[in-house]
Order: sequence, then structure tokens, then C-alpha cells
Amino acid sequence: MAGIQEKIAELTRGTDEVLPEDGLKAKLEEGRPLIVKAGFDPTAPDLHIGHTVLINKMRQFQQLGHDVVFLIGDFTGMIGDPSGKNATRPPLTAEQIAANAATYEKQIFKILDEEKTRVEFNSTWMGEMDAADLIKLAARHTVARMLERDDFNKRYKGGEPISIHEFLYPLVQGYDSVALKADVELGGTDQKFNLLVGRQLQQDFGQKPQIVMTTPLLEGLDGIQKMSKSLGNYIGITDAPGEMFGKIMSISDDLMWRYFEVLSFRMLEDIATLRKSVDDGMNPRDVKFELGTEIVARFYSDAEADAARQEFVSRFQQGAMPENITDVSLASDDGKIGIAHLLMRAGLVSSTSEAFRMIKQGAVKIDGQKIEDRSLELQAGTSNVYQVGKRRFARVSLT
Repeated sequence: MAGIQEKIAELTRGTDEVLPEDGLKAKLEEGRPLIVKAGFDPTAPDLHIGHTVLINKMRQFQQLGHDVVFLIGDFTGMIGDPSGKNATRPPLTAEQIAANAATYEKQIFKILDEEKTRVEFNSTWMGEMDAADLIKLAARHTVARMLERDDFNKRYKGGEPISIHEFLYPLVQGYDSVALKADVELGGTDQKFNLLVGRQLQQDFGQKPQIVMTTPLLEGLDGIQKMSKSLGNYIGITDAPGEMFGKIMSISDDLMWRYFEVLSFRMLEDIATLRKSVDDGMNPRDVKFELGTEIVARFYSDAEADAARQEFVSRFQQGAMPENITDVSLASDDGKIGIAHLLMRAGLVSSTSEAFRMIKQGAVKIDGQKIEDRSLELQAGTSNVYQVGKRRFARVSLT
């Protein structure tokens, strides 16, 4: 029993919910390899490390001997996932989906064991359905139940249009679990409704319902919004080693621990030891070095990770900044402060207007990374080097 409890602790690490609460324990006690499914719609050609939260969880199941299915939603991609959207999402063409899906297959094996991973496409079974089959599937759910979904409910009450085809998305995703006979389905918190539809459909088709495990949506570099390419706050897993390392070093000290929890392969006890070291006076930057090195090595190599680290050190500690750089401590407003006000209060610009102008010119950097978002807000608890132009530097600690 102790073995199962240890497995549960590792598998539920960083998760938001496991439904039903004791379901995973019961599945593991069956003593057989479980079918663990996670679906990804190929809506963009490259994955970012926010996507890898789920892939890391798949890896944990895989290392414990379970059967992992990486499901590429080439059929659902043509519908367009409405999760979290306040407007109908434009569907992709079959050509776009095929091109994006091809890149996914190459990228996931930086984390998963290629020989032990099943890659499936949901067009395999959905493409065989005719109109009558799809109508029969749609008859298994009601409009009232669909409108229980938060985003649909908000759009309905707000008078925003909801296309009929969007109601099909949760049903198709749910049917994927039937086709795969899934024991466990992984998804972000925004997928909870869809994952529960899968449980219901499995029961309707005479199968044991899957366990639902949701993971939080990883915050991007700004520490506020969900990581997204459209918001520019992402770390792409195809980013160059130096760029990837620099982006990781730019996250706040508080966000660093969140990244450790859901992205690092270190044991929880090791992370707790690192946290205690910081509490005892260790510079958080040095711990962030460890995170950056681990992540870069995962997608490249140990040698390239070490080179990226040395490049960062050389750039920011051996001459890229003046030795007498100004240290500034600022109190934030309600835990955050806008970039323009921070630059002005740190004495790097004379006014917020100048700050906006310098950002527009590409002359503002945080820890060497160029800033383009004029509305960027920085969080309390961070300590970063801000640069305006070639000669104005300040190390700003926000409280």
C-alpha cells in the first residue's frame, strides 16, 4: 500500500483536481497498465512549455509502466476548441492541421519515450462516422447540460453567438475516450467539462468511466496571463538554448517555484530543500540557474544547457552591466506595478511618456530580454535588472 501512496503522491503532484477523488487509487490497485490519454489540437506549429505540463504528467505515468496515448485532435481541430473563448474560434483547414500535427510528433519525444508512446489521431474513428452516427452521438447530451459550461453560459447570457458545431466539440472529445477505452484522461482546468463528458459517454457505452485529472494552466513570463504565443509571454520548446535560458531567468522569484513544481523532474523533497536554502539567504537567482539548466538540457543537451548558462553569466555578470549598477527597492501598488511607472520611479526615464517611447523603440530590456508590451505589469517579490538604452541600468527589487 505504501508503494501505491508514493505513486499517487508523484502522479498528483502539481494537479488541480482528481475526479473522483479516490478513483486513481482504485485504478492503480487493479494492478494492470492503465490507458492514459491526453489530447492536443494541432492549432499552431510549435508547442511551448505550458503544453509540457500535461506531457510531463504523461511521462510520469509512462515511467510507472502505464500505456500513454498522445492524441492529436486532427478532427476536433477542424471544429475549433471553444474552451475559454468568448467568440467562435475559426476552424483550421485540413492542410494546416496536417502540417502542425507533423511538428508535434517530432517535439513530444523530447520528453516521452518514443517506443512506449502511442500516437493516435481522432480522425481515425470520427472520420468513419456518417451523419446519422454523429446525430446519435449528439442525442446523448442536452443543450441545458452544455449551457452549464462556464464559457458557453457567459456567452449565452451576454448575447454572444454560439455556433451549433461548438456543442459538438465536448462530445467528440468525450467519444475519444470511448474509442480509446481510456482509464485516465489528463487536461488543463479549462478542459474539465469536456473530460467529464468523456466519463458520461463511457458509462453510456457500457465502459468503466475514466479518472479525470486536471492540471493548472501555466502562467506565462508575465506571471499573470496563461502562457500563450498570441500574448508573447511564452517559452517555446524550439527556442534557441540561450533564448530559452534567458526567458526562464526573467520570471519572477515567486513564479519560479510554480515552474519547479509543474515543469521540473526533480523530486519534491529536492525542491523543498532548494526553497529552504532561499529562505536561509541563498540568492533566488542561483536556484533559477538550476531550473534554467534543467529545462534547456531537456530539449537540447547538458552541454548546450551549460553553454547557455555561461553565456547568460558572461552577458550579465562579466561586463554587460556596469559594476556600480544602481540597486533600487520599490513598493508596488496592490502587489504589482506597470512597466512605465517602474522605469520612471527607478530613475531610468524622466516620464511615463518617455518610457512608452523607449519601449516602442525596442530600447527597454528586463534581464537582457527586450520588452515590447507597454501594458506589462511586474509582480511584487521580483528582483530584475532593467535597462533603458545602452547605458541606463538598475537592479529593481519590488516589494
